[in-house]
Amino acid sequence: MMQTQTDIIEVENLRRTFRLGRRSSVTALDGVSCALRSGTCLAVVGESGSGKSTLARVIVGLEPADSGSVRISGSVVAPTTSRRELRKRARRVQMVFQDPQGSLNRSLPVGATIDEMLRAHRPDLGREARRSRTLELFSEVGLTERHADAKPSALSGGQKQRVAIARALAAEAEVVVLDEAVSALDVSVQAQVLSLLKQLRADHGLSYLFITHDLSVVRDIADDVVVMRSGRIIERGTVGEVLDAPCEPYTKLLLASAPRPGWKPRRGLRHVFLDEQPTEGGSRRTISR
Repeated sequence: MMQTQTDIIEVENLRRTFRLGRRSSVTALDGVSCALRSGTCLAVVGESGSGKSTLARVIVGLEPADSGSVRISGSVVAPTTSRRELRKRARRVQMVFQDPQGSLNRSLPVGATIDEMLRAHRPDLGREARRSRTLELFSEVGLTERHADAKPSALSGGQKQRVAIARALAAEAEVVVLDEAVSALDVSVQAQVLSLLKQLRADHGLSYLFITHDLSVVRDIADDVVVMRSGRIIERGTVGEVLDAPCEPYTKLLLASAPRPGWKPRRGLRHVFLDEQPTEGGSRRTISR
């Protein structure tokens, strides 16, 4: 895949296999190549086990790849234990997980999470300046000083996810990887967080890699889409191309399975589509650059 000036993330031929025992293994990524254009949102969709979360973890350096490469702003991403390299990478890419609870200390106010990030990436700021910046970030994500001084148990799921987003902003990263970041939220809260993400992207010029199994939210936030199945990308294109005129039976299944007003499950639909195989090499589409 040729690198272009507008690609902030470039993934080429990633492969990742997990051993399940002496004689068995599962291939999570099987020759995956894709690119995220600067300032846009690329949605990676597929059912559980399709490899999309493994792709996200390899991109941010939390998982090693067996082969292939990831570049962010032209720099190769590779797993490392070097604190200097980890800090450098965090200034380029941050990850927001499905459950923000894991990054919050239950015994401390959530504002301490932001303060910790600022101490790591803004050594020029003193205590009072960090406090001021923390409250600025909380304000940006729709939270107040009262929320900053609260412990995680006092916040709702949506509020804790806003804290996680503020934490990502504190590192001033160019790219934010959102791994099922709204899937655990109620529909109304989900819409609010998606609206917040769009506003932050416009305000800060961010680029998003949006991992989801739910195609119903993709149209609202993404520009481009790749569809994964069994560790491979089987279809790619703009949101309009993939959602309005999918080529692959599997993509059609995902669309048919997305909840919508008046939707009722159709028995046998899964078997009709999953028995069909994707075309050789995936869809004919490529994301235009």
